Amino acid sequence: MSIYDRLSQLGIQLPPVATPAAAYVPFVRTGSLVFLSGHIARRDGKPWVGQLGAGIDTAEGKAAARAIAIELMGTLHAAVGDLNQVKRIVKLLGLVNSAPTFTEHHLVINGCSELLGEVFGPTGAHARSAFGVAQIPLGACVEIELIAEVV
Repeated sequence: MSIYDRLSQLGIQLPPVATPAAAYVPFVRTGSLVFLSGHIARRDGKPWVGQLGAGIDTAEGKAAARAIAIELMGTLHAAVGDLNQVKRIVKLLGLVNSAPTFTEHHLVINGCSELLGEVFGPTGAHARSAFGVAQIPLGACVEIELIAEVV
């Protein structure tokens, strides 16, 4: 089954690449690796603003990370032209806008990791880091970047 068939089964339509909010490009391809710039969580087209542990709970943060996974796949599609060319999701770096006492960053970023696993199967299994930070651009609750290996 193709990646696009899986996306269709999950009711996911890939969005176009978002316009960068600063001086960077959405992705860079070098050799067989594609580096995607950090994508912030968006809801209804606007930054999904808030802080985990202070107004946003883990479940909502996980939903925000899942939404980022969809944005990341849209950007990866634009970078590669065909998601079936992805050999491996290599690594995610997840940043969680969190209160000092919040400790479930790993569970929040699971929202992205789990969806990538559903869509890409074993190819979607990746290395990962998840950090709590004092703030993310535009006040977003989560930001995630991705590295993929492609054919």
